[in-house]
Amino acid sequence: MREFAEKFIVAFIPLFVAIDPIGLIACFMGLAPNASREHRQRQGMLAVCTGLAVAIGFIFLGKAIFSALGISVADFQVAGGLVLLALAVRDLVGNSDEPGGGSQDFGVVPLGMPLIAGPALLTALLLLIDTVGIMYTIISLLVNLLLVEIGFRYARRVEALLGKQGLNGVSKLIALLLAAIAVSLIRRGWQTP
Repeated sequence: MREFAEKFIVAFIPLFVAIDPIGLIACFMGLAPNASREHRQRQGMLAVCTGLAVAIGFIFLGKAIFSALGISVADFQVAGGLVLLALAVRDLVGNSDEPGGGSQDFGVVPLGMPLIAGPALLTALLLLIDTVGIMYTIISLLVNLLLVEIGFRYARRVEALLGKQGLNGVSKLIALLLAAIAVSLIRRGWQTP
């Protein structure tokens, strides 16, 4: 049981930081703010399903795609790390009150992909499969996506509890952790022979 808990935590934390459920609540609240509650909930569920489908597809096909394209995991680490670093810097220094756009349909794009299943998650999944195994990686992914769905379902309550500034503060802290993970990915990819 202890081994299960340790491997689960090793897989859960990077995925939690990569997905950023709290930051996603802020994004979710900003997307189509005039939409009805029912429509927002449908879009939230669609986003979680999209993120899950992309992540599972990448878990099973990612290495085959890399092989077909002649890309190594180290190449993806460096590229993914650079993209993550750019996203983290944008989140850290950018305006957190940017409007999410006027579309009422935001579940698949941008919420499901690339906000939930973005470069951070895909990179973390590939690394975790090699580190802790596919079972722990998928369980941790499912728990994180469940947290996202719960966050979407109770987004108004979370916003009322933390306030807009609280949500933005937590999101900035997660962006800082994401930047650190990005630098670590670049360093590991660069050092791999």
